[in-house]
Amino acid sequence: MKKALLLCTTGVAVALAMLAFGFVAGNPQVAKAGTAQPAQTAQPAQSAVADTKIDRAEVEGIIRDYLLKNPEVLLEVQDALEAKQKEEQRLAALGVIKNAKDQIFNSTFDGVVGNPNGKVTIVEFYDYNCGFCKRAIEDMRALTKSDPDLRFVLKEFPILGPDSQKASVVSMAFHLMMPEKYGEFHNALLGGQGRATEATAIKIALSLGADEATLREKMKDASIPEAFSKTYDLANKLQITGTPSYVVGNEVVFGALGQEVLAEKIEAAKAAL
Repeated sequence: MKKALLLCTTGVAVALAMLAFGFVAGNPQVAKAGTAQPAQTAQPAQSAVADTKIDRAEVEGIIRDYLLKNPEVLLEVQDALEAKQKEEQRLAALGVIKNAKDQIFNSTFDGVVGNPNGKVTIVEFYDYNCGFCKRAIEDMRALTKSDPDLRFVLKEFPILGPDSQKASVVSMAFHLMMPEKYGEFHNALLGGQGRATEATAIKIALSLGADEATLREKMKDASIPEAFSKTYDLANKLQITGTPSYVVGNEVVFGALGQEVLAEKIEAAKAAL
């Protein structure tokens, strides 16, 4: 990615330099206000233009030499570009969060752990077969244990293949049946060993008291694929492409950054209330 940015930056530098030299070549003299310009015949003017023309290879050579002597310029441009892109992404996400607040924080299809009436809500987009999500489950447990005012929303975002999708269908069906035990189900499936599948998800649901026939019937509920579709659309608008990703207050947080970082984001969201 950084290599691509450097190449892009170099290309922009070359293009701008060529544009500048082209302008100079086409404008050998600039009249100053109030200054009389000597009359010139057509031939001398043409000679002046010809004299200021610079060969493309020469321009590229000058630019290359400058960049080799001052490579930090490319890094400065790259940093400025990344900062600009992050700010644009933040502002875009802010608009999405404002316009889709209920869908993000209060969807009836999402499980909730911690304090359901907590003052601050953190939303996690996760996949049951995401290794980073499996490690991040400890962050969720620690944060909800240490902060009695924290409401932790779990948003199903199966993006790692058919097994993940089928496991999430079971998960959502179980949530429709037994929302009070959803936290236990989530911890057991995401925190378990091996790959999450439809079979492993059903096994956990049954161990928590679900009736298999009722569960399988709930798995056919038309609201489940509809909920997935809405989540995928929401993630796309928030530019979420991986798991885990979080929404805390008015900010989108990408990746498993750890308990301390999330705690800082939560405190910032509290301060903004």
